[in-house]
Amino acid sequence: MAEFDLEDIKRRMDGALTALKHEFGGLRTGRASAGLLDSVQVEAYGALTPLNQIGTVSVPESRMISVQIWDKGLVQAADKAIRNAGLGINPVMDGQNLRIPIPPLNEERRAELAKLASRYAEQARVAVRNVRRDGMDSLKALEKNNEMSEDEHKKEGAKVQAATDAAIVNIDQALAAKEEEIMQV
Repeated sequence: MAEFDLEDIKRRMDGALTALKHEFGGLRTGRASAGLLDSVQVEAYGALTPLNQIGTVSVPESRMISVQIWDKGLVQAADKAIRNAGLGINPVMDGQNLRIPIPPLNEERRAELAKLASRYAEQARVAVRNVRRDGMDSLKALEKNNEMSEDEHKKEGAKVQAATDAAIVNIDQALAAKEEEIMQV
């Protein structure tokens, strides 16, 4: 009998949640977070390079991010990359350091960020449902090829559905936590 790998299905569903949490890390809340700059790419040495590979990113205060650029020649490029990243933040150059004050969010921006978080969560839910569909399709194929009985198919299908439901609950909890974080004044 061919094996159906429920653990692989669960692992792929967990991957959707991990990706969602990574997306949430890039959403700006009122507090400083080093993860906010993860998506910033700097034109360095003729190629786009992640900011954290040309300097040290730290959070010395709750409303301040500091970036210590290692190569003096890349300070201007890093400053420009951060300004053009669409994060709504403006660095202040201080030698080879970039100090980035994080301004408080207004209500309109908070609502936009909450909507964006909801969109990210929906994408994660869709990814989980796609994994569920793949699992159900492989169960159907196993039954069709007489490698699994109808009863086994139903039993395994129920396990896939339970894993899907659990993954969706985790996504909803992550979204609720992020929305609360965004809406805090």
